[in-house]
Amino acid sequence: MSLREAFRAHKKAIFWSMALSASAHYGGIGSFYGQANFAKRFGVPAPASPNGYTIPAEWQSALSNGSSAGGILGLLFNGWAADRFGAKKVMLCSLICLTCSCESRLLILGFFFIYLTGVFQTLTTAYASEVCPIQLRGYLAAYVNLCWGVGILLSSGVVRATLTIPNDWSWRLPFIVQWVWIIPLCTIVIKAPTSPWWLVRQGRIEEAEANVRRLTSPDCISDQECKNTVAMMIHTTELERQVSEGTSYIDCFRKTDLRRTEIVMMVFAMQLLSGENLIGQGVQFLEDAGLGEIAAFDINMVLNSMFIIGTIFSWGLLSRFGRRTIYTGGMACMAVVLFIIGGIGFLESTEANRTVGSLLVVLNFVYNATLGPICYTLIAEVSSTRLRQKSIVLSRIAYQIMNIVCGIIVPRMLSVLAWDWGAKSGLFWGGSALLSTLYCLLRLPETRGRSYGELDMLFEEKVPAWRFSSTKADQFALADDVARTSDVKEDHDISKER
Repeated sequence: MSLREAFRAHKKAIFWSMALSASAHYGGIGSFYGQANFAKRFGVPAPASPNGYTIPAEWQSALSNGSSAGGILGLLFNGWAADRFGAKKVMLCSLICLTCSCESRLLILGFFFIYLTGVFQTLTTAYASEVCPIQLRGYLAAYVNLCWGVGILLSSGVVRATLTIPNDWSWRLPFIVQWVWIIPLCTIVIKAPTSPWWLVRQGRIEEAEANVRRLTSPDCISDQECKNTVAMMIHTTELERQVSEGTSYIDCFRKTDLRRTEIVMMVFAMQLLSGENLIGQGVQFLEDAGLGEIAAFDINMVLNSMFIIGTIFSWGLLSRFGRRTIYTGGMACMAVVLFIIGGIGFLESTEANRTVGSLLVVLNFVYNATLGPICYTLIAEVSSTRLRQKSIVLSRIAYQIMNIVCGIIVPRMLSVLAWDWGAKSGLFWGGSALLSTLYCLLRLPETRGRSYGELDMLFEEKVPAWRFSSTKADQFALADDVARTSDVKEDHDISKER
């Protein structure tokens, strides 16, 4: 099936995947650190700071790490809940619970509760990978990154629009705007079809067939083809059960799933090791580099628009190159840009400050054209269907743990009251990105164009990462081998009993 045919036949699946992915739009606390009223309200006097006030590094760490801690607890919960109750019910309950977090008057606790659900970090990716065919899987998983970008761009736009408000409402209004989305998102989740893969794992075959019909166009896909699709889901699920029994988190670290879990955890963690965290605190970074408040927020708008432009550009890359090539190439480019930013940090001039701003825009474009969206595609494809939700949860936990580490050191790198590295911090993250590139070359496999059954076979055969694209895979042959091994074991047990 060609890409155009896949779009025509699965337009309903595309709609529902994009609609549910729209829930992944919360974020943007880093923009507040450079806002004068926010700094006056929560910060301390700092003559060296452009605004005269700054948020101490330890409080910046507490704010960002409060959300990360809430995210880790929420991830552990929703990994179990999604397997038991399904993504739809868990997401709906989380959206309802999310409205309660605004009751907290403590800012740190507010961020803790916002991310406590952990749902928007994982379920949207798993849902996109399960309702779409192979031809569309990469694009729809990458779309999750675009939704994050839209949310961050809207957040920075609202923060920029409220700069001229001379009181606390300049930072309160951006928080209030986030709750506008709750009701429409709840409506979308209620109406969305349940993942056929989850229904198959629950043994509800007729419901799975009905939902496959809901996700496909009857003009392009016949009832028999829907049944064949569900039959393939049953076959793949049974194959994975034969190869690796159990669905606990411990099973993610057994046999071939250990390698798969390691890869998805590293793919997510390397998003931060690439230096992406500097983008999240772009306003403070630019102000410390010598730009004024208004100019820094204006550049931050351009910076955050790269989330959308870069993700759209990544769809073109996905049609031409493999996931491994895009991710590894993007990481190498990030390292180069970061080393240049670090070198410019030793220069003190207006032109150098503007160059740093331009390079941050380039850095964010490279990130969102490669690492950002391809990360979601890779973790959706590398993890096994039976353990996918738990694998994605573990990968996001790895990200949050790394986020806590970055939340401790990055504010100190940028704060005038701490290390005050400024643009020189690019050298540190350039080295980190270089080491991550080496990992990608050695461990990151190519998943483009592979069915989940074929990927199971390649991991079972322990094919090296750099040979995934050239190795032929026959998942039915693997199923026969597993069945044959099972029969031999049964015969051996019978002979022992005799």
